[in-house]
Amino acid sequence: MTAIATVDLNRWRAGGEQAAAVLREVDAGMQRAGFLLVRGHGVPQGLPAALRAAARRFFALPEDVKQRYAVSVGGRGWIGPGLEANGYAEGTETPPDLKETFAVGADTRTGDPAVDDVWFLKNTWPQEISELRDLFTTYTDAMRTLSDELLALFAAALELPHNPFEGFTTRPTWTCNINWHPPLTHVGPPEPGQFRIGPHTDFGTVTVPDREPGAGGLQVFTEDGGWEDAPYDPVALTMNIGDLLAHWSGQRWPAGRHRVLPPQDSAPDEDLVSLIYFYELDHDARVTPLPPPIGRIGGLLPVVSAEFLRTRLDAITLG
Repeated sequence: MTAIATVDLNRWRAGGEQAAAVLREVDAGMQRAGFLLVRGHGVPQGLPAALRAAARRFFALPEDVKQRYAVSVGGRGWIGPGLEANGYAEGTETPPDLKETFAVGADTRTGDPAVDDVWFLKNTWPQEISELRDLFTTYTDAMRTLSDELLALFAAALELPHNPFEGFTTRPTWTCNINWHPPLTHVGPPEPGQFRIGPHTDFGTVTVPDREPGAGGLQVFTEDGGWEDAPYDPVALTMNIGDLLAHWSGQRWPAGRHRVLPPQDSAPDEDLVSLIYFYELDHDARVTPLPPPIGRIGGLLPVVSAEFLRTRLDAITLG
């Protein structure tokens, strides 16, 4: 048994009692863990595997080649090892996460440099892996469509009279990271308290990972069960909500706390590549928490999306 519910979007789209049952499953599952497994997601078959293969070719390039695309956390390009420690987001000092990242993001610029130079940076595409750009763009287009549908699903699950997010995602901020977690034979034994990704919650509304199962893979935390291995379904996508959506729900739904285990002695050659789409809202969207009886906590103050996210991004950046 697992705390993470599996829902099928096709049942919701069908309407009627099937849809009503899905909405009950969503609300119950989100209250337990802030995570779901989602079937019927509509992502083209074979696309994640093709993108993952192209990314592996990028990460296999010599370091001096990857350095041409090097950026800091929050940038667009290659984020090398040793630059990020996600545990800091929840106040836990940890060694750097054992990963490399290639990141892209929203580039729908507003014309205001103060906004664009933070939230709508130009994406960088490695010339050595020519197919990466088209694959990544097709993938992130599919992820945005899915994320908008998930926000509509959440509004329906709380029986709201309309979807409040429709007006908040005209020019949303988002990023998509491809994380490469090298094998133990590459990085050596982890330091005490070191993870492939340290324990944390995400910051925005919806996060959609496409992940590979492994010995040093994803774990999810719940109040009832503690840490447990996240279930894996090859035809489903994992999704979790972040701090911004948890705040909007009046903390009815917890942000999904998770971590990625360090490489394991039992699988020294295991390397994993995860595709992680982080969806947010328009940078200037004002999010007002739902009061009780829907929300659990009354008196929570409204927040502006970009301001809310910035403090959390700064916390995980090392150096």
